[in-house]
Amino acid sequence: MSTPLVVVEDLRKTFVHMGRELHVLCGIDIVINQGEVVAFVGPSGAGKSTFLHCIGTLDVPTSGRIRLGNDELTGLSSARLAAIRNRTIGFVFQFHHLLPEFNALENVMMPGLIQGKTRREMEPLATALLAEVGLAARTTHRPGELSGGEQQRVALARALVLSPKLILADEPTGNLDTTTSGSIHELFFEVNRRHGTTIIVVTHNLGFAESMPRVVTMRDGRIESDRRKEEAERPLPAAEPATATA
Repeated sequence: MSTPLVVVEDLRKTFVHMGRELHVLCGIDIVINQGEVVAFVGPSGAGKSTFLHCIGTLDVPTSGRIRLGNDELTGLSSARLAAIRNRTIGFVFQFHHLLPEFNALENVMMPGLIQGKTRREMEPLATALLAEVGLAARTTHRPGELSGGEQQRVALARALVLSPKLILADEPTGNLDTTTSGSIHELFFEVNRRHGTTIIVVTHNLGFAESMPRVVTMRDGRIESDRRKEEAERPLPAAEPATATA
């Protein structure tokens, strides 16, 4: 039996800009089970990133409920949300946000060091994860000495270092060329297979989305469709080639 990890009920988010209300999320209801890999797609402005930030506790919804595992997130203090976020969630963004003055190994260890864990505790974990993402020979290289794809692999290893139940990825290959993007896409699936980690990806890459077992389409702050691969009547359009370089 599937175990729900993320339960969202009537999630709404409204911003006020120059005296006008902007309704970015307009009543989202969804359940994502432990171990699922889910893509969120839709046009720019559909609310995908805002939704991701709300369930990742980086933003607070205007109303609605979010349950993450056994934790009811609604109404918690920022300190409590931060503790849940650090314990439960790993993030991978389009821009990897690696610390340039530290090498790959140190960047991967950083979440644990911030929590007060020792280098002796964190170094074996970080070393093993860098090997898992194909960077065993690049542990002492700083971000400026790595390609874009390698930097994103470091970011994924960093997201995994505290064994989160959930990884949230916002356009994780948006700055990469098509070939490099493909290798990163496969790495997400490998992480899911090895660790059972639930992965939610916001992407404009419809080819990547098509390869996922579940695709949620958002439009105008609402869920327009939610289909599992076996329910699909026809494939999504092919992905457009990326224009950025690795």
